[in-house]
Amino acid sequence: MSDETMHRPRPGFGYVRTLSQQEELPLLRDHLLRLDFDSRHDRFNGFMEDEFIERYAARCAGDGTIIVAYMENGIVRGAAELHPPEQSEDGLPEIAFSVEACVRRQGVGSILFRRLLSEARWKGYRRLRVTTGASNEAMRALATKFGAHLVFRHGESTGTIDVSQTPQGDLARLAIDGALDAARAVINFNRACWKLFARMYGRGRTA
Repeated sequence: MSDETMHRPRPGFGYVRTLSQQEELPLLRDHLLRLDFDSRHDRFNGFMEDEFIERYAARCAGDGTIIVAYMENGIVRGAAELHPPEQSEDGLPEIAFSVEACVRRQGVGSILFRRLLSEARWKGYRRLRVTTGASNEAMRALATKFGAHLVFRHGESTGTIDVSQTPQGDLARLAIDGALDAARAVINFNRACWKLFARMYGRGRTA
């Protein structure tokens, strides 16, 4: 099986989880660099060079930004960013979204939005700021769906979302997902240890 086949997106086989700080830089960076011209333009309200995106991902990994990722085959295909309030001029946490073309129109944006709202409420945030380019109709529609009241100015749409409207059930799912992520990490670690022991034992018997 070729690498291209192994890493090809498989609709319906993705999952959502919050990245650890160590994972954020490479996974978010590679996802943003894969965005096509239009997607990159929509995400950053203008086309940005690779060097800018690399610096942006590095900053996110070090300033406390929470990255909720939609992943397929271990690759981030969609990302929701929750930036800390200290990074905003008005003291509101700001959110941003990006979804690769290969997984659009599958509800990925809505899934990421719900999970990010749960993360925000879990941290005690009451309101979030969302900013998107004037031509990013998909993002404007998604933000409006989740209660944002957008105002158009200076070539972009800006609005706020009331986090208190997030259903309690989303918080419960967030707690469950976090526990499942921890359990998966333990299982994967144990498997790796057993494989290492098996290889060492095998070599010892044949020596």
